Amino acid sequence: MAEQFSSCVEFGLRLSKRIFYGKGAVPAPVSEVEMSRSPQQYLPTAPMCYAVIPEPEIVDNPDIRSYQPYVHGRCDPPALIPLHMHGVSMDVDCCLDTAFITVSGTWRVHCVRNGRVCDCRIAIPMGEQGSLLGLEVDDIGRSYHTELITLEDEKHKEKAAKSKDGYFLKSQIYTINVPQVTGGSLLSIKIRWSQKLLYNDGQLSLNVPFSFPTYVVPVAVGKKISKKEKIYLKLNSGTTAEVLCKGTSHPLKELIRQVGKVSFSYEAEVPAWSNTDFSFSYTVSSSDIFGGVLLQSPFLRDFDQREIFCMYLYPGNGQNRKVFRRDVVFILDISASMRGSPLENAKNALLASLSQLNVQDTFNIIAFNEEACLFSSTMEPATEKAILNATQWVETNFTAKGGTNILLALTQAMKLFPKTTDSVPLMFLVTDGAVENEREICNFVKNYVTSGQSVFAPRLSTFGIGLYCNHYFLQMLAQIGRGHFDVAHDLDSIDFRMQKLFRIASSVIVANISVESLEGLESLELFPIHIPDLSLGIPLILSGRCDGTFPGSIKVNGILADMNRFVVELKVQRAKDMQLTKVLAKRHIDMVTAQAWLLESKELEEKVAKMSIQNKVPSEYTCPVLVGTDKGNKAPEPFLLQKAYNRLSLQKAEVDSEKNFLGGLGFGFGDLKATAENVPPAVKEAKPTAGLLEKAASNCCSKMANNCCGMCLIQTCSLVNDQCSIVCTQLCTALACFGLFKCCYELFDCECDCF
Repeated sequence: MAEQFSSCVEFGLRLSKRIFYGKGAVPAPVSEVEMSRSPQQYLPTAPMCYAVIPEPEIVDNPDIRSYQPYVHGRCDPPALIPLHMHGVSMDVDCCLDTAFITVSGTWRVHCVRNGRVCDCRIAIPMGEQGSLLGLEVDDIGRSYHTELITLEDEKHKEKAAKSKDGYFLKSQIYTINVPQVTGGSLLSIKIRWSQKLLYNDGQLSLNVPFSFPTYVVPVAVGKKISKKEKIYLKLNSGTTAEVLCKGTSHPLKELIRQVGKVSFSYEAEVPAWSNTDFSFSYTVSSSDIFGGVLLQSPFLRDFDQREIFCMYLYPGNGQNRKVFRRDVVFILDISASMRGSPLENAKNALLASLSQLNVQDTFNIIAFNEEACLFSSTMEPATEKAILNATQWVETNFTAKGGTNILLALTQAMKLFPKTTDSVPLMFLVTDGAVENEREICNFVKNYVTSGQSVFAPRLSTFGIGLYCNHYFLQMLAQIGRGHFDVAHDLDSIDFRMQKLFRIASSVIVANISVESLEGLESLELFPIHIPDLSLGIPLILSGRCDGTFPGSIKVNGILADMNRFVVELKVQRAKDMQLTKVLAKRHIDMVTAQAWLLESKELEEKVAKMSIQNKVPSEYTCPVLVGTDKGNKAPEPFLLQKAYNRLSLQKAEVDSEKNFLGGLGFGFGDLKATAENVPPAVKEAKPTAGLLEKAASNCCSKMANNCCGMCLIQTCSLVNDQCSIVCTQLCTALACFGLFKCCYELFDCECDCF
């Protein structure tokens, strides 16, 4: 899908060369980087809007009608012409580990002649773990906005499944189709999404796609076009520590600074739009572990009227802090569906992770399909010789074949760990498939880790590849095993994300964490259910809902890597200028969804749907729709109310027809059939690319469109006198009488496949 999209954009840019902007028009210069782009590099790197062109003949300047060579046929799939952007602003609200992004911009349909209409496709690239929260589009006569609705019946489910108006190009690029926009219109678009901040060495960083290509810069005709760029950043760390800015991509000006809070702004008249992603990094941590508790009452219309709380622990930036000794077992899926790129990338990440182990650590490797193949019958010390032997073993035994038996591999892994008291057993499960006995596996792992056979129960971290694995099964396994979960939706991100997961899960500094002082609460719902360890690679965040009197402070206990006891008392403060419900919504929705799947609970499914609609966060039990409204519609006058009542059924049908179902923003619960058939994880995303012009001038006419424009024709005709034009007209008429049409037919029937 991504490759097809890029090809459509490339063709749209060639098609847009037909547009004549008038005498004195100054197009924006195209950079060398853009000129050297391959067709696969036209994916959006910032929020963008495209005109969907099924018929090339509608491409023209809506203000100045020019005489263009007529192009027959249709584009299949339609060409995509990037619209000119006339203004953009971005608001960034960072709270704890989450950023809420709002991008507002104005795009003009500059490439469709006046009086003709086309669809417009909005592309929304999002950052780390991005989640679309809403879209608003305002046209001259019509407005659109997105909503989340529950899938009440099979009819809705079928519409959502077949929808082509909203889909992912790649894991973090979502596109939405806006229907029937008139040429020359100005579209005011507001896009909202959330994404995670990255944590590394005590520093939090944010990266937002905000790099616009030069071909979206409006063409200046005569006078200069004003181009204003605005960025507003508000940061609430939730802590009582001072916020220290470490770096930024754009020249931000500090506006307000308070304890734990800061805000910046940037506004400038620019010759061209930003060609750099917006990045910002800061630190609030010290050399020691520190944390706190935030408490907030529910808002008035919250369906859950219990108080919401959030406890956070930062590991500090002390790089010399001692981490636990590690006993690591890598459990990697080598079923037939992993053949090729998935297995190669996973293998590279595994070998890179092995090189990060210390001599005092031990490791083992299990490659599984229907059977489990072990590198060694016992845990091996991570010496250079052992790692070299493991590398050779991996090269020999990592051959993709057979099915998927996760339970057998986990059972073999748990038999390997010694009953020691000074190391944390770690398991890393990597798979691309779903299996039938997933709930049985969850119960098996739960019974094992709670058996109390050793001081430190095995920690289980999970990693999913592609769309066929059950993400909620893997999330639940990681919760039960006090580990971490990550997923690679794109095959080229497997290596990086696997290594990142290993670094986070294997750098434990405080284990067996427990929280005291919450026993007196009337009810307590904690996320996650089982408290994970504190790692150098990521802050620990616990949250939930409660009834009763919350204490003024809570005590957190654990065990340090030197086997000493860890105790810290965290003060509770009321959260101000921060909507905890919004900050924690996606985290809670994902965890409750995993519980609903495990318990097969309709009650929890309904709870997820309520949380999703209330917080405008997508879920597996809601569906996004694009709702269109005519601006001319007005509320009925009192004497028309009876008439409106009599036409209630008709109005309901009209309202339903204005809701365009969009593709799901969730990831589903895996695909047992695809796993059983060993379908590679990339197949679901890839679609065959059809010719850009079906029964049309794909080569010949596209070259004509590329080289013949209205300005050239006008300049040529201006040099011809009246007598010459009469002669040319008569000559053309004579040639037509002598069979020119037959010649043209044979010309267009050449290898360019026209007609």
